[in-house]
Amino acid sequence: MLERLKKLIDVKSIVTISLTAVFAYLAATGKVQVEQFLTVFTVIIAFYFGTQAQKAAGSKGE
Repeated sequence: MLERLKKLIDVKSIVTISLTAVFAYLAATGKVQVEQFLTVFTVIIAFYFGTQAQKAAGSKGE
């Protein structure tokens, strides 16, 4: 459990979570259009999960 928490609190995770929160707030307050939010959010999530999948594939190959 503690190991999973340590993995969650790394730079990429913090950046992803904070950007998600900021853009969700901006979309909710109407400062960013929903379409813009979806575009940015999709890019962030795709990058985050892409790097996680690449890291997992790299560790299996060793």
